[in-house]
Amino acid sequence: MDALPGLATGRRKHAIPRREEIEQELQATRAMGADIICADDQAYPALLSQLAPPPPTLTMLGNALLAQRRCVSMVGARQASAAGRKLARDIAQDLSDAGFVIVSGLARGIDGEAHAAAIDGGTIAVLGGGIDHIYPPQHERLYHKISETGLLISESAFGYRATARDFPRRNRIITGVAEAVILIEAAERSGSLISARTALEQNRDVMAVPGSPLDPRYAGTNRLLRDGAILVRNADDVLDALSKPSARTLRAPGPPDYERELDPFRDIPEAQIAKVESLLTLTPISIEEIARAAEISEFRCAATLVVLELSGRATTYPGGLATLPMD
Repeated sequence: MDALPGLATGRRKHAIPRREEIEQELQATRAMGADIICADDQAYPALLSQLAPPPPTLTMLGNALLAQRRCVSMVGARQASAAGRKLARDIAQDLSDAGFVIVSGLARGIDGEAHAAAIDGGTIAVLGGGIDHIYPPQHERLYHKISETGLLISESAFGYRATARDFPRRNRIITGVAEAVILIEAAERSGSLISARTALEQNRDVMAVPGSPLDPRYAGTNRLLRDGAILVRNADDVLDALSKPSARTLRAPGPPDYERELDPFRDIPEAQIAKVESLLTLTPISIEEIARAAEISEFRCAATLVVLELSGRATTYPGGLATLPMD
């Protein structure tokens, strides 16, 4: 016990909170009906506990028993097409009807469609911020529905507001609680591919929905399929794959440089953030137009807008539009 402060404040600079701070967080968490569990608690998600190491603590709000059932994760594009959204709804609904819990990250696009379709059968949303931080704000109603019939999970402290760099950490929980992850509409350099890499490192099956080679929204998923991911067209394909011993041929791309290439939130220059912000007005403008004016890729522009939205300096909308905050 005497050595604990030295261990916690060594190379990684983890400060030990004061007892009063711990008690305040516990009180605030329990006041909203949530609870904090440790990795050795019975309520801790069984598959997540197999990670080395697992997240030491989780905050849970809702039906914790859902995390003990068979889970499948679904991730994909925030700016998803109508076809991609329908696929997400159909697959999530059918898997839910078959008894699986659908796990995702409460983001717009594929995440939101998957959660909404599985709300009656049970769905788990993993948050980047604290259990009380609703992001994106457009999903406030969905957040409350999940808290009532599903399960919200966060590794972050109560009251913490997520930053862009928290989402890769969140993604390892999304994939870690599930047997498999399904990707729908992931572009060639999509952040969803980081989830695929993480899932492979966790020994989870990676499945992908194929798309037209002419559609850039499917470039990443098509590449995963080329490299050995399990092709799925519908929930029956998923159920068939999960009923068999894994014949995994896809391997996690190992070098750190690969993650650096894919991580859209890594090292975004302040000058780029300021440039994108300067192009915003109260009139909605498309990401394509902003990217063209800022002379950056749409991929980097979308990531920059996430950073701005998290700090309250921008608002994004379905359909790939963005404005200055309206309020």
